[in-house]
Amino acid sequence: MVVDNKTVIPIIVGIIIVIIGIVVIINEEPNIIEVEDTMDKEILPEEEAIPEIQEKLDELEKINLENEYRPKEREWITSGPFQLDRSEYVLGEKIFLRIGGLTSEEKGQVAFLRPLNGTHYSVYWTIPFDGAEKSAFNYYLQPQLSKRLGYCTADDFVGEWRVVFRGTDYPNLEFKITEDILTGDEEDYEPVC
Repeated sequence: MVVDNKTVIPIIVGIIIVIIGIVVIINEEPNIIEVEDTMDKEILPEEEAIPEIQEKLDELEKINLENEYRPKEREWITSGPFQLDRSEYVLGEKIFLRIGGLTSEEKGQVAFLRPLNGTHYSVYWTIPFDGAEKSAFNYYLQPQLSKRLGYCTADDFVGEWRVVFRGTDYPNLEFKITEDILTGDEEDYEPVC
């Protein structure tokens, strides 16, 4: 069998290329990168951090501590069988009304009056009660913006509120809603009209 150089040389070159390819593939390191798990780890500045960066970190920490929301202690302001849990709320905080010990003759409405100005109020919400049906219950109220009802901005709720007990002789209760907004609820108090 006669083999000419034109056939042998391409075969030998092909075999050499295949062998080099196999060697490269065997010796190739995998494309895996090891990543450190940083979940639940605090990133701390190096000991010799740049002073400007450290000052900024200290400033941010101070701001976070000042802005951290802590609800006021419950103080239970009372008028007869009616109680509110606080005398001051921030926007977004629920107002908790506790009613307990109504007599069977007591029937009427709890009216929440929001301030219009320094001397006038408007009914925001009413809650009926009837001691013959239920002598005790709890109610949560959270003032919310409503284009349909005309509550357009947070300013519509800020100020001194009154709670009137229609159908009874119990004195009114008063509480205040401040201009502060509960952290996380800022979008809920962006103007709607």
